[in-house]
Amino acid sequence: MTVRKNQATLTAEEKRRLVAALVELKRSGRYDAFVTTHNAFIMGDTDTGARTGHRSPSFLPWHRRFLIEFERALQSVDSSVALPYWDWTADRSPRASLWAPDFLGGTGRTLDGRVMDGPFAASTANWKITVRVDGRTYLRRSLGGGGRDLPTRAEVDSVLAMSTYDMAPWNSASDGFRNHLEGWRGVNLHNRVHVWVGGQMATGVSPNDPVFWLHHAYVDKLWAEWQRRHPGSGYLPTGGTPDVVDLEEPMRPWNDLRPADLLDHRAYYTFDTD
Repeated sequence: MTVRKNQATLTAEEKRRLVAALVELKRSGRYDAFVTTHNAFIMGDTDTGARTGHRSPSFLPWHRRFLIEFERALQSVDSSVALPYWDWTADRSPRASLWAPDFLGGTGRTLDGRVMDGPFAASTANWKITVRVDGRTYLRRSLGGGGRDLPTRAEVDSVLAMSTYDMAPWNSASDGFRNHLEGWRGVNLHNRVHVWVGGQMATGVSPNDPVFWLHHAYVDKLWAEWQRRHPGSGYLPTGGTPDVVDLEEPMRPWNDLRPADLLDHRAYYTFDTD
């Protein structure tokens, strides 16, 4: 069983293997297919139309399914690799270990946001950005440049305390746990982290930055924590809801799993804190 660990506890060898698997997926073209999928859904998901990956109840199961597929792709390169998670309530600084040159590299330079160190810097020739929103082909970041700090544990706990998963109108205006975690309302958790990292992470092609996977692994972990706190509260809506994915409805683009099939992460992996 795959165990997802806090990135802060990874050994040097675990970091090296993860980076090597990421670079190999990129070299083969398989990585960019994930970026294309994400961008298609973030551009297509709207508050007033069909929505699956974002602005909707299926934000959490959709990304869980997305991460499972990506993790399996990594494991097809190196079976020892698992997706780590980035607890941004604890590792809150651009000087945190995940931004070191031996792992993800650091922030971008002031001139153009170009990441200058680490295995994903343009100078390594490992990480040309091909699925992009403009002509720039290098990884960009502006850690902390969005004008707000990363979420605190107290802010996370305030969202985990919400007992209802989601509610009408089932979009970015909804109250409830899902939308406050996604970050369209309240203390703005998930969305705020994307903006804090900046660069491609602040766009629809956010998976171009490998930190995307660590960020979403932590969002996924928070969903599991919420489920433990509220065992009587389940996924909503359960059926007959226009434009969103109900509990028993298959999710595009895979059409092989429903939210109901993804409620228990332990069927696919565990966390180091389980």
